[in-house]
Amino acid sequence: MEDHKSRLEGFIIAGLLATIVWAPLPLGSNRDWSAALLIILISFLALLWGYHLFRSPDSDKKLKLPGLAMLGLLSLTQLWVSIQWLFGLTANPGASFQYFMLGIGYTFLFLMMISLFNTRKRLTLLLGVLVASGAFQAFWGASMVLSGVEWLFGVPKEHYLGKATGTFVNRNHLAGYLEMTIGLGIGLMLALRDGKSFRWRNVIDLLLGPKTKLRLALVIMVIGLVMTQSRMGNAGFFASLLIVGAIFILLTKEHRLRNSLLLVSFIIIDMIVISQYFGLERLKDRLVNTEVSVTQEAGGKLVFDINDLRGLAFTNSIPMAQEKSFIGHGAGSYEVVFMGHAGPNFGGHFDHAHNDYIQFWAEYGIIGSLPLVLFTLIALYQAFRALSNKESHFRSGVGFGAAMAMIAIIIHSFSDFNLQIPANAMTFVVVAAIAVLANTHRSRVRSS
Repeated sequence: MEDHKSRLEGFIIAGLLATIVWAPLPLGSNRDWSAALLIILISFLALLWGYHLFRSPDSDKKLKLPGLAMLGLLSLTQLWVSIQWLFGLTANPGASFQYFMLGIGYTFLFLMMISLFNTRKRLTLLLGVLVASGAFQAFWGASMVLSGVEWLFGVPKEHYLGKATGTFVNRNHLAGYLEMTIGLGIGLMLALRDGKSFRWRNVIDLLLGPKTKLRLALVIMVIGLVMTQSRMGNAGFFASLLIVGAIFILLTKEHRLRNSLLLVSFIIIDMIVISQYFGLERLKDRLVNTEVSVTQEAGGKLVFDINDLRGLAFTNSIPMAQEKSFIGHGAGSYEVVFMGHAGPNFGGHFDHAHNDYIQFWAEYGIIGSLPLVLFTLIALYQAFRALSNKESHFRSGVGFGAAMAMIAIIIHSFSDFNLQIPANAMTFVVVAAIAVLANTHRSRVRSS
């Protein structure tokens, strides 16, 4: 019986890891069929997990307080979306139902993550799978561009030709995915560091030692990120590395020189030496040519223009959100409501706000968005709490990775909609779970 329970739990863990790798493949799961398949996969694993718990009531799966609080906050948002849908508070009932089902999937995923990956061995495996998935996405995107045979997941690429998109349609969404997986990869490298004192003769070993495979994966992902030519994606990555790296070095007095050189190497070697040959100059040109102008219309209204219609969409979305500030227009209803506000002369079609914060506010209102804000803040607190752990290199490294991944996507979300893409939203939820697990996982499996 115990072997059966162990095999079932192992199957659920393998299924979760496979789902994590699968989610980005079918265009970021951002099609009706692929989103539905993602919901089905997570729901099936959740049912198996519930059956496993029913058959093993004495199983040691008690959740710690941070995880319980975050689970409750995620559930509150899904409850609000269900109210929007059931009571006709949404402008797009079909989309709201889909968002509700996705939200339930994310909630169950978070629950299974913090319950099942609660040992050091399993947490390391989870991080390794996420890094491998990111490396594959980067390799696929870069190889498609370099070969000139540009395909997504079984279909030829139509948009962003000459830019890396992986199996995502939009280069910014590959950038968002890589920001998170690179952050986790750097965190894993720091988590696996030995505690030896720094010696200059060990510099080569530091850069090309036993962790060569992990470092190679990081190099591939950085190349892929640069080749997306995503301005905010690269800015978010660099900013998060500098912010979290500075905090880590300030808090970790032990081996400060060693840790500083390790982090600096990611910038100097990966970005300046290697990525120079994979589109860094083109990315620089895009950043330099980005112009932000602000004009003031009659009545004092400010209009932002960022070389395209996104600035205008941003300014038009704010009054739309203010119309139903507390209850929102309904999850998934942005496209229907915004295009009605923009009018026929707007000059473009927007199904997303290109700003996650404005879109969540417009769709979920303050009632539905506030729990998500608190969920993210608690996850960040847990990540930095682990990062500052002076007794465990592993916990501090994992905390570093989770903090960097979250801050990068938080910055990127000011100009894009990564958190509206199921694969990236799901990965963000997994990163939040990793932030909790960095503090609460067991370093050793308890004997029965």
